Amino acid sequence: MHWNFLNFNEFLSRDDGSGIIRFFEKQRTLLFDAFAHGLLRKNLIDTLGLSATKSILTRFGYAQGWRLAEMLEMDPLDSIQRHFTGPYMHSLYGHLTPVSHEKSDGTGGEPLIRTVWKDSYEAEQHRLHYGVTDECVCWTLAGFASGFVSKWRGRNVFFIETHCQGKGDSLCQVEARYQEDWDGRFADQLKYYDLESSDAIFSLLTQRVKDVEEQLKEKEQRLDMLDYQNSCFGSYSKSPTMLAVLEMAERVAKGDSSVVISGETGAGKERMARFIHERSPRAKMPFLAINCGAITESLLEGELFGYVKGAFSGATKDRAGFFEAADGGTLFLDEIGEISPGMQVKILRVLQEKEICRVGETCARPVDFRIVAATNKKLAEEVQAGTFRQDLFYRLQVIELKIPPLRERREDILPLARRFLDRTTQQCGRGQMSFTPQAADCLVYYDWPGNVRELQNTIEYAVAMCLEDKIDFVDFPEDLRRRCSVSIDSRRIVPLDELEKNSILAALKITAGNKTQAAKELNISVATLYRKLELYSAQS
Repeated sequence: MHWNFLNFNEFLSRDDGSGIIRFFEKQRTLLFDAFAHGLLRKNLIDTLGLSATKSILTRFGYAQGWRLAEMLEMDPLDSIQRHFTGPYMHSLYGHLTPVSHEKSDGTGGEPLIRTVWKDSYEAEQHRLHYGVTDECVCWTLAGFASGFVSKWRGRNVFFIETHCQGKGDSLCQVEARYQEDWDGRFADQLKYYDLESSDAIFSLLTQRVKDVEEQLKEKEQRLDMLDYQNSCFGSYSKSPTMLAVLEMAERVAKGDSSVVISGETGAGKERMARFIHERSPRAKMPFLAINCGAITESLLEGELFGYVKGAFSGATKDRAGFFEAADGGTLFLDEIGEISPGMQVKILRVLQEKEICRVGETCARPVDFRIVAATNKKLAEEVQAGTFRQDLFYRLQVIELKIPPLRERREDILPLARRFLDRTTQQCGRGQMSFTPQAADCLVYYDWPGNVRELQNTIEYAVAMCLEDKIDFVDFPEDLRRRCSVSIDSRRIVPLDELEKNSILAALKITAGNKTQAAKELNISVATLYRKLELYSAQS
């Protein structure tokens, strides 16, 4: 009996009371939307990976085909009908449309069965979500056929797909052989049928779960970095100069022009670059950063352009560079003023042609990225001095953002310090902490030659040194305390009673509350110390 004469309705029965559908009045059958199955398939691939998903779906199809063969064995159909039903049962389920079906005895290298089909729902859904692929994708269907025929013949018969509409072929084709007749070229395909590969599948799933955990951790770090950026810029900025820079950065982010960010070391140039990227149309694509001044020229070329296997000693495999890896996103070149004239020419060509050649390669590869550069030098002066190419300067510095040093935006210091304090105490598992008035004064009046980076490091140091819930002047690094005292003294006159109080409280903190020792260090009597402490207590 040809498959065209089979009527699916003849094999279905429905319980009007419960609504349950049964196939051959035995097996409960479910109807699934193909698109929903495609979404499930996509979620499995995205979560577990291609190999693990292929294993799951192949075994799923195998079990389904085996079960169907069991039911047919119990059904009173004549042998001819059963002989033709198996290969075309897919069509009854709506999985595909058979085109041809050939069988042999499997001798002379010929397959036992060669089946051609079209309209595979698996190929259709895979292409819908991933486009044309490099490999065959009818995993469930091949598994189904393998399970059906293996049960029917009483020995392992495995189908492997050789052509697939999912990878652009006009039709799908599968071939079946006994397990032992498949040669070694197909060993990587047969493993998906092997029940003993469960451990390997579990290992793959375990690794995939770890990968997902790493991705979640990276995402959490990225979100934390965004919060950190906002702590350096965003809602924590109060100074008019910084607010003006941020307003300009918001506008710049919406375009795609090259940007040069200038500012002193530690001012937050990379964070500003991320600030721009995260607010740009490229935000969902990669943001990559490379410090051009920290890498030798020979290594920098390989890092930026990538290389092919054998291009130089140590190039054991092809590797994409930063230009390629940043495709669609943003590439941040830090310390751009440090690159050599030769490297300047190569970077200029990339910006002009929008294409690169890997080291050791002659063919060009198109690239699409936005470039944001940073420098603590004045590039215009470098151009005048002849150390930086004028044409590259104009290519890069379409827009310049100047980040003011921290000493020129003192309104931002305490909000930043409090944000760093909260962040550090959370990471260390400490309770809520704050600054004493003297510590706050020190933070505000210090000149911060290392800018935001120095401020952050200072707060982390103070949290580690502080034994109480209030960070005091004595918790700061010694060099900062010394320079901070000069800064404070040069900016305001401190009343004598305030200086006296600060000295007494600092002495008590240094001596861990030992009043006798504190009085000795202050060169006053213990009675005087107690009297002063009672006065301070009454004032508070």
